[in-house]
Amino acid sequence: MNAYHYTGFDVHKKTIQFCTKLIDGTIVAEGRIPATRAGLAAWLAQQKQPWQGALEATMFSAWIYDVLAPHAVALKVAHSALLAAIAAGKHASDRLDARTIADLVRANLIPGVWMAPPEIRALRLQLRYRNLVVRQATQTMNRIASTLMEQGVEYSKTKLHGKRYFQELLESLEEVPETVRTMLRYSRGNLEMFRTTQRLLLNRLGGDARLAARLRVLQTIPGVGQITALTWALAIGDPQRFRSAARAMSYCGLVAPLQESAGKQYRQPLSKKRNAHLQTMLIEAAHLAPRYHPELRRLYDATKQKRHAGAAVLAVARKLVCYLLAVDKGQQPFELRTPRAGTSAPAEQAANPPAPPSD
Repeated sequence: MNAYHYTGFDVHKKTIQFCTKLIDGTIVAEGRIPATRAGLAAWLAQQKQPWQGALEATMFSAWIYDVLAPHAVALKVAHSALLAAIAAGKHASDRLDARTIADLVRANLIPGVWMAPPEIRALRLQLRYRNLVVRQATQTMNRIASTLMEQGVEYSKTKLHGKRYFQELLESLEEVPETVRTMLRYSRGNLEMFRTTQRLLLNRLGGDARLAARLRVLQTIPGVGQITALTWALAIGDPQRFRSAARAMSYCGLVAPLQESAGKQYRQPLSKKRNAHLQTMLIEAAHLAPRYHPELRRLYDATKQKRHAGAAVLAVARKLVCYLLAVDKGQQPFELRTPRAGTSAPAEQAANPPAPPSD
């Protein structure tokens, strides 16, 4: 007889509702656990039978998974949208949700997501903090410029944020109130802090031994720099989990959902269900990459002529995903292959994107 226990966890900010069942659906135990490491440790100490479990993917799930996984026969983190589609019901409560997840664990129907190792998640956190610092630096620069314009001060847009020019400009502001000059000094100090923090974070990420070799290979792709390579490596994690470039494009949010009804097909706008950090970085890279790669320039021009500039940027971004995935999987420097006779041109392939994966 199957002696496993099957446990579903409904995770919230302060509490975790759990339900444990036998293979035949009999409820063994259910209740609430404080969403703390001590609370989980106390619950684990009470488990006498081997157990399998699952919890829904939320912003709190990662550390809970790290605490529970070493003690479980199997533990999955469920894809939120797919779990909602499978377990949709008329009524909803924490207790019912935990019971439903336990039932899906029993039936082996949990739509699991890939969980990055803790060390990769820690590096992701640093990169996203760096991106936050960059946005704050940009806001500060814009605020300095707008403050000067409000006071009617003429300045050189290209030199404004240079240290020497800004100091000379500040000393020449005789008719500007002292309170405004003080605010400009504070803003300049914040800008220097943001730049220093960004530089330190990039040096730490770029020098990480687990990423160094991988980043060097990725940066052999024309138009792919340190930030794009870092974002790709940390967001993708293990490139082998993508069986095709089409799946990677869908994950990056570069493929519009395909709808079919009454024999007619049409595409919706790009889905919001994507890795937003990776999508943003690839779109930014796609604006610059055609300057460094003749093949991407031809792809951009051909797609723009056939459709419009936005579609051309997306086509380049999709082609970059193909390059990044191939190089990352093979761990060999980038080398453009000559298309075989009878195959479609790259511009045609990217202008007509693949359908998104079904799972």
